[in-house]
Amino acid sequence: MLDLDALRRWPDVDSPDLQAHDSADALVLAEAAPWIAGRDVVVVGDRHGALTLGALDAGAAHVRVHQDPITGERALDANAEHVGLRGYAHHPLDAELVTGASLVLLQLPRSLDALDEIAGLVARHAAGDVHVVAGARVKHMTRSQNGVLERHLREVSATLAHRKARVLHAAGPRGDLPPLDWPRSTRHDDVGLTVVAHGGVFAGSAVDRGTRLLLDRVAAMPRASAVLDLGCGSGLLATAVALAQPAARVTATDRSAGAVRSTALTAAANGAHVTTLRDDAAGSVPDASMDLVLLNPPFHADSAVHTGLAHRMFEAAGRVLRPGGELWCVWNGHLRYRTALERAVGPTRQVHRDATFTVTASVRG
Repeated sequence: MLDLDALRRWPDVDSPDLQAHDSADALVLAEAAPWIAGRDVVVVGDRHGALTLGALDAGAAHVRVHQDPITGERALDANAEHVGLRGYAHHPLDAELVTGASLVLLQLPRSLDALDEIAGLVARHAAGDVHVVAGARVKHMTRSQNGVLERHLREVSATLAHRKARVLHAAGPRGDLPPLDWPRSTRHDDVGLTVVAHGGVFAGSAVDRGTRLLLDRVAAMPRASAVLDLGCGSGLLATAVALAQPAARVTATDRSAGAVRSTALTAAANGAHVTTLRDDAAGSVPDASMDLVLLNPPFHADSAVHTGLAHRMFEAAGRVLRPGGELWCVWNGHLRYRTALERAVGPTRQVHRDATFTVTASVRG
């Protein structure tokens, strides 16, 4: 039997309070055990490979897996090499991922929109007898998740909690489902942009407060020949700068497949030219190649509040900026990132501050 404790998070953020699996992974595998052997299995949301490798170890014939972060894909590949298991293939989140599937294992996303897009694809393209086994830690589950599944699948039930995790079973696609309405598009006249977003993207097709503060300051940003939107999300910042500085070469990068796809759609919807790149902390962007970097960093690693991702992104910004280039960053003021920004990039000045957020500009030395 696969030892989940043998799995590692690399290249994701690692620390003593984070691990590569949790009790929800084990419970999903246990609940799905009667149906796994000999089947082609679909896995969605596997963070570091526990569900994929657990299914293969339990006798799955093959696994189609979608992991939104590229770090998840790399962790799965590294863990598969470490434990000596093969027989899976990476897929984007689309119809091909779930076509004909009779068993889907899912780590429940915290975003209801992300769950709606996944459940919608399953109901419209999987087999008529598809069975979904979806789990999460109890503290991250709500009755609303049941309701989302029930919009697309007829039978939804919950297990009892075990080791602070719970599983939802769902089966039977509803008949006469309308076409899937993802990605979604919203026009925001107050910022003069249309946002197009897939379900799992931070803030969806809305404009979050931190991004809005940077959007309000695009005109004040230095003119640049090369701009990087680091952690681009729905692509609002990259699109706004591309429109404001049409001579600039604008690149948008994110570890999320959904974010990169959304950014390309947002740029196209607004007539902007933006090059998109799915990458981990801009690892494929050459050193000292950018004049301006824009960043609204995350403060979660999986479901845990953790600043490790932000610090990796500060270091990435410092690496890709040319001497004299600037990082414009918005962050929750209570996180007190200024010292970290000065260490990773260079002298940092405050551009704006309100009760929640701080906007800074850091100059590469």
